[in-house]
Amino acid sequence: MTDYVVIESADGLRDAAAALAGGTGPVAVDVERASGFRYSQRAYLIQVFRRESGVFLLDPSTIEDFSPLQEAIADAEWVFHAASQDLPSLRERGLEPHRMFDTELAARLLGHERVGLGAVVESTLGITLAKAHSAADWSTRPLPQSWLEYAALDVTHLVDVRDALAAELVEQGKTAFAEEEFAAVLERPAKPPREDPWRRLGGLHAVRGRRNLAVARALWQAREDYAREQDVAPGRLVPDRSLVAAVLANPQTKQELAAVKEFTGRASRSQLDRWWNAIVEGRAATELPADRIPSESLPPARAWADRNPEADARLRAARPVVEERAGELDMPTENLLTPELLRRVAWAPPAEITAESIGLALRELGAREWQIAETAQRIADAFVASVNIVDDAESAAS
Repeated sequence: MTDYVVIESADGLRDAAAALAGGTGPVAVDVERASGFRYSQRAYLIQVFRRESGVFLLDPSTIEDFSPLQEAIADAEWVFHAASQDLPSLRERGLEPHRMFDTELAARLLGHERVGLGAVVESTLGITLAKAHSAADWSTRPLPQSWLEYAALDVTHLVDVRDALAAELVEQGKTAFAEEEFAAVLERPAKPPREDPWRRLGGLHAVRGRRNLAVARALWQAREDYAREQDVAPGRLVPDRSLVAAVLANPQTKQELAAVKEFTGRASRSQLDRWWNAIVEGRAATELPADRIPSESLPPARAWADRNPEADARLRAARPVVEERAGELDMPTENLLTPELLRRVAWAPPAEITAESIGLALRELGAREWQIAETAQRIADAFVASVNIVDDAESAAS
């Protein structure tokens, strides 16, 4: 087994950057985080591989300035597997690709049945990767050699996989599709902070009343603040179900809170004052949260027949047409056109239904040009046909 060394110093990074600058072809990049263990989503290990350079394992917790690496590989194509997961933590360290290739996304467009890294490596190269450490706590120091070998193998084969998938894209005539998808991933803006994130508490549906919701909000915020301070995943301190149990138990004293059996978690008792103070704060709040918040989400499709029968007819007519085209292209329907986009244009279509107007609506919703070219005319035809069917049904009924 190769004895892998983690680069922890600025001098080591400069040497690695120089070696990578002297390599050839695309650069494979991967990131290991500590999701489920730490509060942050920052990188705890960055792996980089380039032909004629080798593989380098970099420790972002000890290296402050990654600009030498950025300068060394900025003009190369960066190869990822599921780039959208890695880009945010790379950008935190000043690492930003100018162009990229995503092997997971390419595999989806090509119709591969399984698109996890191990499955794609096996299907393209015939090599089996062990995935024993995929959910490990990568903030652990020192990192065991078996983990480092796993991390290195995640990038060592990635350029070869990229080449195999690129050839498949050419064979299937999907290279332009993939290039648009890769560019869209790079250009996609970060999601804005979620409004009222505390409402994502698991089990919150059981909490009734605005005052109790205020208590749940205060408990969630207290846990969030402590989790950020300790850099620990919130659920590892006190699980969602325990916070909700505390609200439902309605304790009148700190001692009663401590006696709630369902109030568990490693910080449930050690930080009892914190949780009790949050309950008191929630009960004293003057600005109470609404029982429900307005949502921009569409009604569930099963309710459309009653609430918007014309939209229901449009969706029922267009959905199988899009699915049929996805089958012809040998790719998942959601990669041809996100179902949410089809639902939205079916619910509120243009005043005049044409391929051009449907295409404009899809473009405003975020569809790529290749998706519009493949679906707009088909959707427009289906919408027009659905209107005729509804009109005929209404005429027959009258």
